Amino acid sequence: MRLFSLNESREWALKLASEVGTAIASHEERTFEDGEFKIRALESVRGEHVFVCESLAGDASLSVSDKLSRLAFFCGSLRDAGAERVTAVAPYLAFWRKDRRTKANDPVATRYVARMLESVGVDGLLTVDVHSPAALDNAFAVPTENLEAAPLFATQFAPLAGADAKLVVLSPDAGGLHRAHAFASLLAGRTGRSIDVALMDKQRSEGRVSGDLFAGDVRGADVIIFDDLISSGTTIARAAAAAHERGARCVHAAATHGVLAPGAVATLNGSGLKSLTLANSVGDERRRCNGLKPELLVLDCAPVFARAIERWAARPGGDAPPGGD
Repeated sequence: MRLFSLNESREWALKLASEVGTAIASHEERTFEDGEFKIRALESVRGEHVFVCESLAGDASLSVSDKLSRLAFFCGSLRDAGAERVTAVAPYLAFWRKDRRTKANDPVATRYVARMLESVGVDGLLTVDVHSPAALDNAFAVPTENLEAAPLFATQFAPLAGADAKLVVLSPDAGGLHRAHAFASLLAGRTGRSIDVALMDKQRSEGRVSGDLFAGDVRGADVIIFDDLISSGTTIARAAAAAHERGARCVHAAATHGVLAPGAVATLNGSGLKSLTLANSVGDERRRCNGLKPELLVLDCAPVFARAIERWAARPGGDAPPGGD
């Protein structure tokens, strides 16, 4: 087995390597004056099952498209160099919110990303909390595993369940209701307490968010808004405001992917949140949250990936275990 990481994800990959009990294999990245690049392994991969780490969230150095193309080109070069199998490890998977046609001639970006990676010889994909697990299954022909960060969040929030505390998990939109119920069930298992679930309605069209339906009782409760992704911060801020209006004692937000586009911190600062908890799937969450007023907590999801890599690497031929754990 070999574990590589592209430069932008090296800090996260070092944590992963430590968990797996291996070292990051050597590679070279060169960028030319016109923006083109060359990436190559500096050690033999012939006959090896190779894992390549790259979180595909755009940042100040590289765009989403830059990172995706670099990952694809490097994975292709590893297959050309004789790797037996190549598994992409993408803590954040780009272009995964557009997984179906909602208007005429809409692209289905999920399928295009899958075709791109498969075409260069990627044999499998490990990621965490994609926007739609069903879309992941449908897009890829090669084995994939969508890991879950919810147990990390359940452990983090379990201490809130004191003797007289009322906890409510709030889904900020209907699409996340199943996710919220699953998280509430995990939290109940950690605490031995009954955890209620509430729902905030959301409709999005052409970048505008609307909808004011709210289902559930949050009066006097500690509310945890639970989502997969925070980008603009608008969805979380709307849900937090609605919970406060309905008498919540305090409101926390938790999401796996803290993409936090420009302006998101200002939006969250005005939302009345007490805390924001993220996984480190993007890799530079603290920089993106610079100036954030709510307390920020960042949970390490590298151990979750480490256990998956150990499972995948241990199977004959490197095939993914059916259904993960």
